[in-house]
Amino acid sequence: MYAARVIGTVVCTTKDEKMTGLKMQVVQPVNLLTLEPEGKPAVAIDAVGAGLSELVLVVGGSSARQTVLTTNKPVDATIMAIVDFIDIDGKKIFAKDRELTNSKGRDG
Repeated sequence: MYAARVIGTVVCTTKDEKMTGLKMQVVQPVNLLTLEPEGKPAVAIDAVGAGLSELVLVVGGSSARQTVLTTNKPVDATIMAIVDFIDIDGKKIFAKDRELTNSKGRDG
């Protein structure tokens, strides 16, 4: 499992029938301590309704096929959670509500 930021969407009109109705998002892995981009972007199935720029948790490999939406489907990465906050050693590294406030230009 890794943390990532949703940076885009993939649309495929022609695909395996098992993939019909699944939303595909482009996710950029991030460092958990700095939230800076780390590694290569990937395509993940969105099982939780994540939006653009949200911080999410992604599972890969056989674990990606363990959600209600992805069972028995040809999936290698799935967004299975939207991060509300990250707290490490008593310090809040990330808070979704604060990020939304800061993105509007106000101090959180």
